[in-house]
Amino acid sequence: MVRVLLLDPDSDALARRAAEIGESAESLAGGVRLAEARLRELADSCDIQVHRYRMLPTWRLIRTDSTMFVSAFDAGWGGHESATYKVMETPHGPLFRGFRRMFDAVIDGAQRTV
Repeated sequence: MVRVLLLDPDSDALARRAAEIGESAESLAGGVRLAEARLRELADSCDIQVHRYRMLPTWRLIRTDSTMFVSAFDAGWGGHESATYKVMETPHGPLFRGFRRMFDAVIDGAQRTV
């Protein structure tokens, strides 16, 4: 299964994020809606869930089984411009567990759209 979290294009957080990166809220919202539409097209061929969340993004997470790739969002740059760190699941490692817990909590409070 693939689970994707997208910033809600109608949220105040999106408008704030757009201002942080010098983009119009309309343009950023359009990009989110396009991404959601493309992901919806995959629903017939794979097990995918897409959720909209309404909080200011802090982390960009990509998880494959027991490995995560993590970068940060901040004012002035996007997650794709941030250094990316590889975080492995280990028996006593807190980072993997913390990021997994945070991702699950965001999904619990998000609205599923696909």
